[in-house]
Formats: sequence, structure tokens, C-alpha cells
Amino acid sequence: MNGKQIGLSLVLADFAALTAYAVYQHGYIGFFEIILANSVGWTALADLTISLSLILAWMWQDARERNVSFFPYAVLTLVLGSVGPLLYLIRRLGEPRTATTRAPVMATAR
Repeated sequence: MNGKQIGLSLVLADFAALTAYAVYQHGYIGFFEIILANSVGWTALADLTISLSLILAWMWQDARERNVSFFPYAVLTLVLGSVGPLLYLIRRLGEPRTATTRAPVMATAR
């Protein structure tokens, strides 16, 4: 495990503990009731939805390029938020680096 994986694992463990504590305190339904109680919560939820949608789009494309199953990480993202992307990044960083052969995009002058 490299340094980046260790750092992400610490973030994941802390976030999972915070999430478990919040669900323990308020229950899963209560968690959403509190978030949706006012416009600040709605704004935070909208921001989280936009951010996680962008991350899901990136993970889907990256998983296709790497021949990795996207489905488990997508489910975790939809159910537990950032847990899915964090686990995906930890797994991704554990793979050996391979040289990519992407051709550079060149603009044509007209």
C-alpha cells in the first residue's frame, strides 16, 4: 500500500465513522429529514448530488478503460456517498501503472 492509498484509507475510515455516528444518532431517515429541514440543507444536498454525479461519470469512464466493474462502486456511491469513490480510488491506486497510448488531439488551422 502506497502513501496515497494510506491517506485515502484514513479519510475513508474517518468519513465512515462520522457517517455511522450520524446514522446512529438520527437514523437513516432522520439523517435526510434533518438535511431537508431548510434551504441550507437543500443547497448542500444539491451540491453533493452534482459533485457525486460528476464523480460517477468519471468513475464509469475510467472503469470501462481499465476493465473494472463499475457497478459496486456506483451502488456504494448512491447509498453511502463518498465511500464509493474513495474505495474506487484506493483500488485504482493499487494497480500497477501502465503506459497509455492516447494520441494527442491536434487542432487544425483553416
